[in-house]
Amino acid sequence: MNIAVIGGGAAGFFAAINIRLNYPAATVTIFEKSPQLLAKVRISGGGRCNVTNACASIKELCAAYPRGANALKKAFRTFDNYATMIWFETRQVPLVTQDDQCVFPQAQDSAAIIDCFLREAKRLQINIVTNCGVKKITPGKPDLQLHFIGDKRPLQQFDKVVITTGGAPRKDDLTWLEQLGHTICPPVPSLFTLKLNTDALTELMGVVVENTQITLQGTRFKAEGPLLITHWGVSGPAVLKLSSFAARWLNENNYQGTLQINWANERNQDVITQHLGSLMNSSERKMLVNVRPFNLSERLWRHLLEKCDLPADKRWGEMGKSAINKLVNTLSNDSYQITGKGTFKEEFVTCGGINLSDVDIKTMQSKVVKNLYFAGEVLDIDGITGGYNFQAAWTTGFIAAKLRE
Repeated sequence: MNIAVIGGGAAGFFAAINIRLNYPAATVTIFEKSPQLLAKVRISGGGRCNVTNACASIKELCAAYPRGANALKKAFRTFDNYATMIWFETRQVPLVTQDDQCVFPQAQDSAAIIDCFLREAKRLQINIVTNCGVKKITPGKPDLQLHFIGDKRPLQQFDKVVITTGGAPRKDDLTWLEQLGHTICPPVPSLFTLKLNTDALTELMGVVVENTQITLQGTRFKAEGPLLITHWGVSGPAVLKLSSFAARWLNENNYQGTLQINWANERNQDVITQHLGSLMNSSERKMLVNVRPFNLSERLWRHLLEKCDLPADKRWGEMGKSAINKLVNTLSNDSYQITGKGTFKEEFVTCGGINLSDVDIKTMQSKVVKNLYFAGEVLDIDGITGGYNFQAAWTTGFIAAKLRE
């Protein structure tokens, strides 16, 4: 067989390598439109490459995908996160698992993953062509004909083609696949920080609150976890998770809305009231600023006291019911207006792509075009931070590499 893999990223290399392992006699060629291979792998995880996540179960793993969870539930039965770890470790890439379950190369360098892929591609004699984008596919009987951008390269026939072009910033970037009859879910950004309209909070830039609960007012979108205050708004795992699950809603609302922050990480206001009451009793002679509830930093606590019009030098024993109620409401339901989105460094992720109803998840083959397969972020699958997007790439690439019909 003569196989083409379109896209020289994570899913592309993983698919190409496994195709050669499954079909040693096949000729496999990776076509990459840019001059650089594995660009996203290189920058991911701050240059360390968060390979996967050590979730204990498929159910827990699937919970990290706002889009594609049901499809991945089936796919993970074929190749899950633990299979990923074995795959890399048997290829001289030892891995380590952090306390937050994120899995990285022991070398703490994405070069370990890149070198592994390039080494395997060389060993398996996979052809790699850079600066060579594909603009059109013409289905034949049964071959698939590739048309290249710039027309500098002659048309080529392949028995099977695997599309691994990654996330597309614009729907127009997927027109060539739509023309084949595929339904495209419009791409919109996912995994981004939020810009807020308040200088008072952003003056606290650098403050991290380890446990928060955040919600988009008027929606069911919520997230928990660490929150980082930045000079433009908020970031951190909780915000990135919220942006991922609410990606389409935020896009449809022009990245405007109200962010509600529960600084106490406690939904039951009675518990917060009791906690503040105990501080009143045990610290009645101490100033508010010197006794902080829920391990809040002094800078944030001062900010919240100002929002409640409470003097920092007021004593806990002087607090009345009205003041306590103000504090309870602010700790549990502080709100800020969202004015736009930022980015998450260079790790740009999109939701959207090829509609999963057009793909047989058991094989990753297109239901529209025979012998055409998909893997990676070109599909309408995306996850939160923590190695989940790479895991989706490994799993779909592994299944596509079987080239089953």
